[in-house]
Amino acid sequence: MKNHNQGFLGLVQKALEVIPEYDVHQVKHKIDQSDNFVLVDVREDREWVQGNIPSSIHIGKGVIERDVANLIPDQETEVVLYCQGGYRSALAGESLKEMGYSNVLSMSGGFSDWVNNKFPIQQES
Repeated sequence: MKNHNQGFLGLVQKALEVIPEYDVHQVKHKIDQSDNFVLVDVREDREWVQGNIPSSIHIGKGVIERDVANLIPDQETEVVLYCQGGYRSALAGESLKEMGYSNVLSMSGGFSDWVNNKFPIQQES
């Protein structure tokens, strides 16, 4: 675990009380089974370009509340959010839940765990 500020970690813990998590293996299985869900990368633009999970879409955490309705209009859609380590995605998930999205999850371990498991990634050109 990185040396994160205790205030930040407190916010994450609070978010995880209302936002369930899938681990990277569960998400990989859902992709492999072509399950009907939307995988959203909430990292910064520069992180997305360096590498992301194939089939994911990018809506940075800084703009997700503004842009999500245009990209995911159905608030019943299963939405799985990921970031680098699973913290920012939990916070973004809490915001989406407050906006009325009823089926939002965060991917624990984030992109780091995905890469560590040698699951496929792609880079934007």
